[in-house]
Amino acid sequence: MPQQIETPVQSNDASFANVWQELQWRGLIQVSTDEAELERLLAGESLTFYCGFDPTAPSLHLGNLVQLLTMRRLQLAGHKPLGLVGGSTGLVGDPRPTAERTMNAKETVGEWVGYLQAQVERFLSFEGSNAASMVNNLDWTAPMSAIDFLRDIGKHFRVGTMVKKDIVASRLHSDEGISYAEFSYQILQGLDYLQLNRDYGCILQTGGSDQWGNLTSGIELIRKVEGRTVHAIGTPLITNSDGTKFGKSEGNAIWLDGAMCSPYEFYQFWLNTADDDVVDRLKVFTFLTRAEIEELGREVETRPQARTGQRKLAYLVTSAVHGVEATEKVIAASAALFGQGDVRDLDADTLASATAELPKATVDAGSLGIIELFVASGLSASNSAARRTVGEGGAYVNNIKITDPDHVVEPAQLLHHKYLLLRRGKRTLAMVEINA
Repeated sequence: MPQQIETPVQSNDASFANVWQELQWRGLIQVSTDEAELERLLAGESLTFYCGFDPTAPSLHLGNLVQLLTMRRLQLAGHKPLGLVGGSTGLVGDPRPTAERTMNAKETVGEWVGYLQAQVERFLSFEGSNAASMVNNLDWTAPMSAIDFLRDIGKHFRVGTMVKKDIVASRLHSDEGISYAEFSYQILQGLDYLQLNRDYGCILQTGGSDQWGNLTSGIELIRKVEGRTVHAIGTPLITNSDGTKFGKSEGNAIWLDGAMCSPYEFYQFWLNTADDDVVDRLKVFTFLTRAEIEELGREVETRPQARTGQRKLAYLVTSAVHGVEATEKVIAASAALFGQGDVRDLDADTLASATAELPKATVDAGSLGIIELFVASGLSASNSAARRTVGEGGAYVNNIKITDPDHVVEPAQLLHHKYLLLRRGKRTLAMVEINA
């Protein structure tokens, strides 16, 4: 049984007639096959659907989170999810718009498969009549010879159709071009859908709208080979209101793995959501009802300074990804940094992540005078400036006000035996590490 972490209660909104209508209201349908038929199917008896995740990195990211939460919404509506981690497709990688992917070693990809499976499992339920299942496409592609692949699968694909796929077309006309390996990716994904249709009766695939060409390759393959009609849903690529790509910060993705993006950094990312984006983010990334989100939207409009919507968003999404306990630690750390809690209560990892972006300095254990510390940390430009800060009541060590300019910090005051948190005034912080 996959290990579950404590998360806020999740349920679909009963004010909608069916999950299809809720998905539409939340803005999760960018493109799809027959809408009327999909609504009928999703409002009916339990069906089996799947979404695939390729191990091209050791963690999933925010774009994948859209798919994970969509899968959970469909499961809550009574449908059975298959979480596919691509042990074979991850060895190739789907084509990127700009350049060829770097192929990773088989051993690396195999290790990453395990990481991603564990992440996917946290978002699904593996109990009940519509319990989720995990699958790996390496199980059916590894035993297949190249000749069998070409004869049984490749013969159903037309090159003229394949080169019209958006990403393939853009790569063909670029200086980089496209390799046969990446060109064949859509055949591999089509094979996945065919295999899951045969083995599990799967009739729906979900994915990002940028993957639409790969999604439809499976639909066409099943129609040609099995004579069956199956479906696909493409969710929109999430962008910010200013047109920038969502989930990117200085070129770095926001990862779901806490070792690659700490819970504190993750929480702060959501807390910094722009007012114009917060309602859309609440729709996509939380299970709040329509009424609750509309109320938060009014709060954002009338009292933007309170950041009520952002705080709710940050709490719920961080709890869903990292658990309630980790989220509570993050909130306590945020408060403690600015004197609204005891910074000494923070564990070492939380303290490190909460202060990661602060100015830092290293001083010797014999240089713990308050004036020396403020100058070394950069909080004061000179000894005289540091003395003025202390004299005016604006100097704090570990959130304790220091009023004596001759004060020397005792070793017992060090956080985790080696750190000091300095603050000038209400919000200017720095971290000092002590050399023993």
